[in-house]
Amino acid sequence: MPKPTTPRGRPPVPSPARPSPARPARPGPARAGKEMRREEVREEPGKLFRVAGLSAVSALFAHDAARVERLFFEERLKAKTGDFCKAMAAARKPYRMVEADELAKVAGTVLHGGVVALIAPRPVPAFDAEAAKRWALDGQPLLILDGVGNPHNLGAILRTAAFFGLRRVVVSDHPGQALPSESAYRVAEGGFEWVELYRAANLPTVLKRLRESYRVAGTALGRGRAVVTDPAVLAAGGRPAAVVLGNEEDGLPPATLAACEDILTLPGTGRIQSLNVAATAAILIHALAKPG
Repeated sequence: MPKPTTPRGRPPVPSPARPSPARPARPGPARAGKEMRREEVREEPGKLFRVAGLSAVSALFAHDAARVERLFFEERLKAKTGDFCKAMAAARKPYRMVEADELAKVAGTVLHGGVVALIAPRPVPAFDAEAAKRWALDGQPLLILDGVGNPHNLGAILRTAAFFGLRRVVVSDHPGQALPSESAYRVAEGGFEWVELYRAANLPTVLKRLRESYRVAGTALGRGRAVVTDPAVLAAGGRPAAVVLGNEEDGLPPATLAACEDILTLPGTGRIQSLNVAATAAILIHALAKPG
C-alpha cells in the first residue's frame, strides 16, 4: 500500500475541520421537520458532498472511481482502503489517514464507518418515455417516487432496489421530492452505484404514456375504486409493472393517482394505518423484481 501523501503539484488537502461541502443551513423552530428535510435534499450546485461508510465508498470505487475527489480514512481501515489509495495516487488526487475525531469533522457525523469520500454529485438525467419502451422489453418492473421527501427513505429504497437487482428508479419533479444527497447516500450503502435514477417532469402525463408499455399502479387506498391487493397480479400479462409511491404524509397527488390504471393496496391487520414508504417499497420490489 502506498504511503498516504498529497501528490506533488496539487494543493494540500484542507484541514478536516473545514470540509469543502457546505453543511445544510439550520432551520428555524417553525416547521423544522419539513424544512430540514428539504434542505438535506438540495445540494449546492458545484459542491462536493460526503459519502461515508465502507460499503458506499467501495461501490464508488468499483463503479466510478473518477468521481472521488478526496479520501479520508481511519487507521483501522488502512488495509481495506489500500486499493482506494492506489487509485487516488494514480489519479493524483489527495487522500489522508486521520484520527477518528478528525474524520467525524470531515463527515459531519460520528456515523462515518471509518472512511469518507468526497465526490462530485452525479446529475439525475431526465426520464425518456421512448427509452422506457425499450426498458419494458426486459420485463423488469419500474419503481416511481412522487414526492417522497425524506432522504433517508430515498436511500433505503435505493438500497433495497440494488439488493434485489432492480435497475431503474424514477423520481418526479414534485417540489418536495428527495434527490441524491449525503443523507441518502449514507443510508443507501452503495445502492446509488447500482441503480439508475431518472427524473420525470409532469408525472401524470408521463404515466399516461407509460401505460403503452407498463401496467401502471399507484399505491393508495381505493376510496371508491377497485383495488389490487396482490402485487403478483400486476406482473401477469404482457406488460411489466410500474408502481408509483407517494409522499410519506399525504400519499399520491390526485392527478398522479388518476393517471394510474390500478390502485394497489397492501392489506394489513388494521392495527397500524399504513407502512413507511421505504417498507412498502421493499415489499413491492421483493414481490415484483426479477433477478438479472
